[in-house]
Amino acid sequence: HNLPCICSKHTSPSLVKKMTKSGYINAAIRSSNTNEAYFFINDNYILLDYAPGTTNDKLLYGPIPLRDGFKSLNHTIFGSYGIDCSFDTDNNQAFIFYENFCALIDYAPHSDKDKIVSGPKKIADTFPFFKGTVFENGVDAAYRSSKGKEVYLFKGNQYARIDYGSNKLVQNIRSITGGFTCFKGTIFENGMDAAFASHKTNEVYFFKDDYYARVAVTPGASNDVIMDGVRKTLDYWPSLRGVIPLKN
Repeated sequence: HNLPCICSKHTSPSLVKKMTKSGYINAAIRSSNTNEAYFFINDNYILLDYAPGTTNDKLLYGPIPLRDGFKSLNHTIFGSYGIDCSFDTDNNQAFIFYENFCALIDYAPHSDKDKIVSGPKKIADTFPFFKGTVFENGVDAAYRSSKGKEVYLFKGNQYARIDYGSNKLVQNIRSITGGFTCFKGTIFENGMDAAFASHKTNEVYFFKDDYYARVAVTPGASNDVIMDGVRKTLDYWPSLRGVIPLKN
């Protein structure tokens, strides 16, 4: 690639700090394969059939170190430290983030053909509208909207709505509770660890620590609804029992 390789061995300690190993879900990508999603935990990942809206989820693969399952990431900052946010785009592609870096990858489901499409680059170089905002230094969680190429990204108690196709900010950065009123008074009002859009249209899963919520969303509106309440993840995701909290 004619792009800067942000490799762990070339990155100064002041630039990269070791990811805090919570053992819980850091990021998730909705796969192009129906009802499958990748979950990133510390510097490992798993592949689930998450059986939307049920407790019939199945562990298909993992936990396995990210650098072993995604060979293209082996010598990058992601292979060394993990992924702390991601969202799917088109075909088999997704953006992944670690601290203030991001890359577009082809995750090539059920194969060893994964590749880096562009990056790793600084977030502000890929998404110039984030310069001078909290998102310049990292993204906590994100999900692909059902509206065009729009994506919702979260950092602390703020969120941004962007269009990755035209590469622009769709609306001004707002507080989570200003745009997602359903999160007022919940663990999610001040931020989240991971999110992904379900294969069921306009349903999104949010994760924080050992809790999750399944939310019915309306793109561009703020009348979202938590469908079953905020729940303990391990009570409703049997495939994750014995996986999280991951100890490594």
